[in-house]
Amino acid sequence: MARLQIKEGMDMLVSRSTNNGNTQVRVRGCVIGGEQLAIVAGPCAVENEEIMKETAFKVRGSGANILRAGAYKPRTSPYSFQGLGEAGLKILARIGEEMNMPVITEVMDAEDIAVVTDYADILQVGARNMHNFSLLKKLGKINKPIVLKRGMSATIEEWLLAAEYILAGGNSQLILCERGIRSSEPWTRNTLDLAAVAMVKEMSHLPVLVDPSHATGVRSLVTPMARAAIAGGADGIMVEVHPHPEKALSDGDQSLTPRGFSQLMKEIEPVARAVGRRAR
Repeated sequence: MARLQIKEGMDMLVSRSTNNGNTQVRVRGCVIGGEQLAIVAGPCAVENEEIMKETAFKVRGSGANILRAGAYKPRTSPYSFQGLGEAGLKILARIGEEMNMPVITEVMDAEDIAVVTDYADILQVGARNMHNFSLLKKLGKINKPIVLKRGMSATIEEWLLAAEYILAGGNSQLILCERGIRSSEPWTRNTLDLAAVAMVKEMSHLPVLVDPSHATGVRSLVTPMARAAIAGGADGIMVEVHPHPEKALSDGDQSLTPRGFSQLMKEIEPVARAVGRRAR
């Protein structure tokens, strides 16, 4: 296989040719890319403190080690719930501190980097912003871990080149996330490309997460795709969980209940052991 190159004779920072080991990203006692899988769980969005606290307590008890929720929500419709903004960030940070869990949330605009950085331990670049090169350049200058989701129609090369923007800026605390790509299949929200996970793990030293919630959009498919992702070499999973999915303000159809998440954790444990990892 040809080496990843920016131009002839210049190896990319994302490539294994520049780092033969596996990068591990450490944040508040968690190691992403190590023997223990990173289990990121929480609601799609911060809706209120009560739901956030209930969800965090239950996913923590089942084995999640990183708490997720959105405060700024990129939605297809301008009339959909757009998130609570800084108020949501405050709730997320406070509950993460209470539960002793690092928190991850999405940053959508370069102007919001400062405020999101004040509250979040890990900043997420969503699929719609993977090609927002101005945002990527600025995230390359901060000292916080970044999760870079693959764009919904992005090739593997485009995904890795987007990662290069962040690495080239000096931020080596980078985690990739496969969340499914757009295809002609109408029965799932996206098409989960697990071949891309194996390919990227072969080509790059960066840790890779898989988001089976956004990849499928179907609650019943989240657990089997989580199992498959771990078997395929993913360093962790990012799962949406809500105590009352039928009432969720966003992505309820793909959110597991806390009981469903507990079952997911039970089912991924033997798969993790089979590939030399552990789920908790």
